[in-house]
Amino acid sequence: MAEHLGTTCVQGGYRPGDGEPRQVPIYQSTTWKYDTSEHMGRLFDLEEAGYFYTRLQNPTNDAVAAKIAELEGGAAGMLTSSGQAANFFALFNILGEGDHVVASSAIYGGTYNLIAHTMKRMGVQSTFVAPDCTDEELEAAFQPNTKAVFGETIANPALDVLDIERFANAAHAHGVPLIVDNTFPTPIMCRPIEWGADIVTHSTTKYMDGHGAAVGGAIVDSGNFNWDAHADKYPCLTTPDETYHGVVYTEKFGQAGAYITKATSQLMRDFGCIQSPQNAFYLNLGLESLHVRMPQHCKNGQAMAEFLAQHPKVRFVKYPGLPTDPWYELAQKYLPNGSCGVVSFGFVGGRAAAEEFMKNLKVAQIATHVADARTCVLHPANATHRQMNDEELAAAGIAPDMVRLSCGIEDTEDLIADVEQALAAV
Repeated sequence: MAEHLGTTCVQGGYRPGDGEPRQVPIYQSTTWKYDTSEHMGRLFDLEEAGYFYTRLQNPTNDAVAAKIAELEGGAAGMLTSSGQAANFFALFNILGEGDHVVASSAIYGGTYNLIAHTMKRMGVQSTFVAPDCTDEELEAAFQPNTKAVFGETIANPALDVLDIERFANAAHAHGVPLIVDNTFPTPIMCRPIEWGADIVTHSTTKYMDGHGAAVGGAIVDSGNFNWDAHADKYPCLTTPDETYHGVVYTEKFGQAGAYITKATSQLMRDFGCIQSPQNAFYLNLGLESLHVRMPQHCKNGQAMAEFLAQHPKVRFVKYPGLPTDPWYELAQKYLPNGSCGVVSFGFVGGRAAAEEFMKNLKVAQIATHVADARTCVLHPANATHRQMNDEELAAAGIAPDMVRLSCGIEDTEDLIADVEQALAAV
């Protein structure tokens, strides 16, 4: 691994040999040819490394996943078709019927629905706790069948900051891993594994791609969680998998390889949520400038939050970089160099004012997106979190008049001028 993250962004995951392509090649092929059926059989039995069908693995994807794993300081990584697929795989890889997950309530609406409703239909129960819950409330959320803890480094769009170390300690005290969605800060601003997280997920669609070009997700395993020490909780990793002729993942691939190998060979085989090699290529182009873009996103987010905080038409501003923000102290601990470019705020004039404001923006554009090079804006209660009732919205930290403004990498002055003129029209 390179000494500095910027070098890893540019060169990690793929080192060409003599006479090989300088850029990661796009392996736009569904299949690979082999000389013998015996060789193919060894691949299907996981006896030998190699490629046979892109639904499971592809060299383009593996190179980009390796770069992301390097950036997060993890042992192994994989790409998925979306951030939603990444979170589902990360959880379902170790959860099943009759199991339980503890999750932060301040998470993306789609992930909340995944855990609270869709996975419930699969027999997985869940308990949600506020990210600022007391130690007693966090402890009370665990059950004998709890198998994982889940949270977001910075919640989308509430912008609550997860106390990663505290949640990791609670998870480990119960012999379960902490899974952290690190989409908003990216490893440039925070590396959850350094604070005790065991598995890190990303919607690579956001800052990692950064240009609204390719939907995708990623999972990184730290390699730190000892599955064998809690073998009774994770038989899926520590006992024979009869769908692969009795392979025991922890025995064959070790603590650092078992989790990702199982997710790749079993879940990807059965669910097929592969990221296309073309999208992985686009993602890699985005990663090459991630270390350059993130500071500008954070600069714009901080300046915008400070401007909005003093505006008379603004009812509240949520941004962990503001000293008045309730998450400021945690942000200073986990995100000392900046958090993200996303600012959430509400209006004195309520929901109608929020809608009027958005209509008058010129540089910022209304889009179901966030964490993009271009500034975009969204009304979560009317869009991404539309499925939630008022009680669920409140638990997720979302007010009906809240607008999520995702500051891109444009000039700071132009963004503030655009917001100022839109506020004047409210």
